Amino acid sequence: MQEIKHVLDVLKEVEKAIISEDIIKLKDLSNQTIHTASISQDTDNILVAVLIYSISKVIERSNYREYPEWKSFVQSIKTHIDHAINFLENEDINKFRFEFKKLRKSITKLSGNFKFHVQDVFRKAEINKASRIYEHGISMEQTAKILGITIWELSEYAGTTGISNVNLNRTMSEKKRIQIAMEIFEK
Repeated sequence: MQEIKHVLDVLKEVEKAIISEDIIKLKDLSNQTIHTASISQDTDNILVAVLIYSISKVIERSNYREYPEWKSFVQSIKTHIDHAINFLENEDINKFRFEFKKLRKSITKLSGNFKFHVQDVFRKAEINKASRIYEHGISMEQTAKILGITIWELSEYAGTTGISNVNLNRTMSEKKRIQIAMEIFEK
């Protein structure tokens, strides 16, 4: 894992944001982590970003609070994040990764519609964040592999967002370049 300190700082902020149910802060932390992860291509950072975003999407749905398992689910998330922080502080990356797997597995222990809804939110969040990683220049194949989604799911989502239509090599016309040059030299 690269940038342990960054992930530690982010996770500490995530804990606070979960307690205060600050969805905007959670999404912002996820975006910061995606940007960092895209630059370093660090899979741990990518998984942290996706998890944070998924949590923000679950907390955002106020109707989920009506499920009897809501409080224990949120407490479970906080506990797993607290353990992950402790493992990072002790530089035990393997236990940190295992803790994140346990957090993901805790969803499978939910029951009924709540389980289905939370799993659906996490899946859509993975696809959404995958599209952001792809937008930052990581190949579609590599992005899909990191997040455990299919290239088809990613390409379908990226196609609806317009990410795939961005023309990065479009240049100005000669006329426009001359006009800008003339404006510069007139000053």
